[in-house]
Amino acid sequence: MHAPRRVVVIGYGMAGARLAEEIRRRDPAGDRVELTVLGAEPMAAYNRVLLSSVVAGTMSQDAVRLHEHDWAQHHHVDLRLAATAVRIDRSRRQVVLASGEQVGYDALVLATGSSAWIPPTPGLVAEDGELAEGVVAFRTMADCERILESARAGAPVAVLGGGLLGLEAARGLAGRGNLVTVVHPAGHLMERQLDGGAGRVLARTLSGLGIEFRIGQAATNYLPGDGLKLADGSHVPADLVVVSAGVRAETMLAADAGLSVDRGVLVDDALRTSDPRVHALGDCAQHPGTVSGLVQPAWEQAAVLADLLTGTDPAARYRGTPVVTRLKARDVDLAALGEVHVDVDCAEAEVLCVADPVRGRYAKLVLRDERVTGAILLGAPDAAAAVTQLFDRGAPAPSDRLALLLGRALPVAASGAGDIPAAAVICKCNTVSKGQLVSGWREGARSMSALAERTRATTGCGGCSDQVCGVLDWLNTQEPAQLT
Repeated sequence: MHAPRRVVVIGYGMAGARLAEEIRRRDPAGDRVELTVLGAEPMAAYNRVLLSSVVAGTMSQDAVRLHEHDWAQHHHVDLRLAATAVRIDRSRRQVVLASGEQVGYDALVLATGSSAWIPPTPGLVAEDGELAEGVVAFRTMADCERILESARAGAPVAVLGGGLLGLEAARGLAGRGNLVTVVHPAGHLMERQLDGGAGRVLARTLSGLGIEFRIGQAATNYLPGDGLKLADGSHVPADLVVVSAGVRAETMLAADAGLSVDRGVLVDDALRTSDPRVHALGDCAQHPGTVSGLVQPAWEQAAVLADLLTGTDPAARYRGTPVVTRLKARDVDLAALGEVHVDVDCAEAEVLCVADPVRGRYAKLVLRDERVTGAILLGAPDAAAAVTQLFDRGAPAPSDRLALLLGRALPVAASGAGDIPAAAVICKCNTVSKGQLVSGWREGARSMSALAERTRATTGCGGCSDQVCGVLDWLNTQEPAQLT
C-alpha cells in the first residue's frame, strides 16, 4: 500500500477548517491523506460570519466555534495552533514556520484568507505601524475582544465603512447601547451589492434602530479620544473607531514563493496555482468565476479540492459560485444576488422594483429569458426565500411577478418542497442541500434543532430558517420509505 499523501493546509480559518472536514469526510482514517493544518491564531476555527453577533452580545465565542477542542485528535488531523508560516520552499517542498520548524508536503493548500484594509486617514496608524489608540479593525475574534473591551455602554463609536461588515458591526454596537455613527465615502450604503434606492431605504431603516450616518463623506483625520474630522469640516465624536473599510487577500507568502498573484493568488478550475503542487481557496484565491469575501465560494471550493486531493473524483472542477449576499444584522432582513445594478428601463432585461421606505421595504427583480438573474430584497423575507431558490435552481419565474416580489409564491413552502431537486442548496452559509436535510431527517433528526445539529443548516446567518422549516414541514408529511 502506498504511503498517505502529505497535504499541508496553511490557514485554519473557515476555508481551511472546511477543507479539513471535507478531506476527512472522504478519507476518515487518513489512509490516503496525511493532513497537517497550520493556524496562525491561537484558538480553534470559528464562524467569522457571526462575529457581529459576538459584538452584539447575542452569541458567545464558544457558540461560534467550528470545532471542539478534541476535533483534530478524533479526526486524525495534525492541527498546530499559533503556528505562523513565514516562507514556502517550493524546491524542497517545505513550509517554514516562525519557530524555525519545517513541515514537508506533497501538496500544499493556501487558505490564508484576507486582512482588514486600513484607509490612509492620518492618525489611524501610529508611528510604530500599529493601529493608534482607540482604533480597532473588525476582522478577527481578537478584534471582537478589543472592541468589547473598549466600547463602554453609551460611549460614542464611529464605524469607518458602510459595507456589509461595517453595518453588521454598527448594528451590533448599537444593540449594546453605543451611540454609533457610520462614515461612508460612497454615495450610498453597500454600493457593491445594492443600487441607490435600496441603499437609501437601508440607511433609513438602520437610522430607526439608532445608527447615524455620514454618507458621501471621507474621514480626513483622527485624533485619539476626540474622534474623526470629515472632508466637509464636520466632526464625529468617538471614543472608539472601528475600521471596516474592506479587505485585502493575504498573498505575501504566495508572492514571496514566486507564485502568480494579482488581487489574490491566481487559481484555475482545479484550484491550482502557477505551481501545480500548490492550491489555494477562500478569500486568498482569485478565480474568475467568483467574488472574494463570501463564505459560500469557499465551501464549494473545499468540496472540489477535497475530491482532488483524496482522489475521490480526479475530474472535479470548480466553475464559480453565483453570489448571494445576506446582511447579518438584527431586525434587518436583506438579501442581494446576481446582477443588481440593472436600471428599470433596461431594454435587454425585465426589471421590476417596489419601494416602501416608510416600512423599510425594497424589492427589485431582474429577469432574463424568464429566469431570475438578479434581485434585492429588503424587509421581504418571504420573497427573499422564493427568489433565492429560483435563482439557485435556474427555474422559470412565476408569471405573476408582483406575487413573487410580495412573497406570495414560495417554492420552499411545505406544499412545494417536494419539487425542489435534492442537489438544491438550502443553507448557503454551510452549503447544506435539500438532499442532506432529507438524509438527516431519515436518520432521526425530526425537529429544526435536531436538523440544525446534524446538518449545520440555519447555524450561519440564519437567513435560511424559513426554507429549512418548509422542507421539514414537507418531510413530516412523508413516509420514510417514500423518500429516495
